[in-house]
Amino acid sequence: MSSRAEEQGLRLVGVGADARADTDADSGAGADVTAPAPERVSEVAHTVEALLFLSSDPLSRAELAEATQAGEGAIDEALELLSQEYAPGRRGLRLRELGGGFTFASDPGSEDAARRLFSRPRVATLSPAQAETLAIVAYLQPVSRPEIARIRGVGADSATATLLDRGLIEEAGTSQFGALLYRTTVQFLKLFGLRSLEDLPDVARWDPSPQEQAELRERLMRAGEARAGDSPREA
Repeated sequence: MSSRAEEQGLRLVGVGADARADTDADSGAGADVTAPAPERVSEVAHTVEALLFLSSDPLSRAELAEATQAGEGAIDEALELLSQEYAPGRRGLRLRELGGGFTFASDPGSEDAARRLFSRPRVATLSPAQAETLAIVAYLQPVSRPEIARIRGVGADSATATLLDRGLIEEAGTSQFGALLYRTTVQFLKLFGLRSLEDLPDVARWDPSPQEQAELRERLMRAGEARAGDSPREA
């Protein structure tokens, strides 16, 4: 009698264990449906971080969801992850909610350094004359000031002096006639986001021969001289 009772008790224990297992499996399946996978949240967070960096205005949840093609639930998870990564004291930026959207703002602790940085004089944009002169130096370097003047059809003294002062060009020896030659600087590469002069836009895709290059240079100089004779203008 006692053995039969024990057997029945074991069956009941087994049934209870199976039921609990089924319940756990059901609840786990439901969690998978409603909660984004951790790797998916991380992926969305990376994209949201990039979007907030690129945008000058705060972005709403709806805008982020549309751009990332993720649900607002995934956006909320991503924003929560970013808020932890950019918590006060952890980085130089903070994730802030402003004007119905989210944006990055500098940490208040960096305010003094930022004020010192942005109180420096701003770099002025190049004038047309300076841009022309810089383009000539970039593509024909080393090139002399008389050659620049012949190509432009107008004196290049002022433009050349300004480019020298701003560190965009520098002296590169003298020509066979004793004229100073100029070339671009590392500062020029930095300003225009170039790794080297080879990254300059290719204006010779037709692959000119040395003779064709010489003819092109001469044509530019003749055109500059003609322009100077027709309508002189200031450098």
